[in-house]
Amino acid sequence: MLGAVAPASAAPTPTVVLVHGAFADTTSWDGVAANLRADGYRVVVPDNPLRGPANDAAAVERAIADIDGPIVLVGHSYGGAVISNVDDPDVTALVYIAAFAPAQGEPAQLLLDPIRFPGSRLLPPVLQLAVVDDPQGIDGKSLDGYVDPASFHEVFAPDVSDATAADMIAHQRSIAVAANIEPSGPAAWTRLPSWYLVSGEDLVIPPASQRFMAERSGATTTEIPASHASLVSRPEAVAAVITAAATS
Repeated sequence: MLGAVAPASAAPTPTVVLVHGAFADTTSWDGVAANLRADGYRVVVPDNPLRGPANDAAAVERAIADIDGPIVLVGHSYGGAVISNVDDPDVTALVYIAAFAPAQGEPAQLLLDPIRFPGSRLLPPVLQLAVVDDPQGIDGKSLDGYVDPASFHEVFAPDVSDATAADMIAHQRSIAVAANIEPSGPAAWTRLPSWYLVSGEDLVIPPASQRFMAERSGATTTEIPASHASLVSRPEAVAAVITAAATS
């Protein structure tokens, strides 16, 4: 008599962790998170302090430390620099959404090099500076950058409605200027499979820079005609790329 063969156990469904970028907060992921949860995924959206890649990666590591099972880590914009610096053995895939994917020792600012990658409008007067309270800063202060509300819709999210843009402006958070010039640590994309969704109409991180980073990281790459805020304007397309990473 032949022995019974036990059925193979299904691989556990990954938890999706969504890391927001600069000039935004956790609400920027609301549409994407709703799509993923409707498909049965557990979704975690930690706060990104926007102080610098090392500090912010440590904050994400603390937020995901108690998650059981595999994790798909997703970053938008500056959030890509953060996920590139996260070191957690449960992370099985990285997804970049119009995001920085720096190499070790490379500041995110170098990936906005106007000679190699022209087209970013994230410059004064669109980019404004302010001194803000920051417990981690010198004398409790930090020099932060933010997008001028008068230019936000046109530059950051031209493909969303006026009402949505107004809501995004209300939720805008500034980023420490030092964050974009801090050299990255060892890049997680050198050891993990990656996916990249290029925003082909991005006025913040030029599409040419995004394509360069995607190719360098060996990412499975998709491109859509969207602004920098593709996670808000095209949540279904963003969720589809994340699902592809989660099911690979």
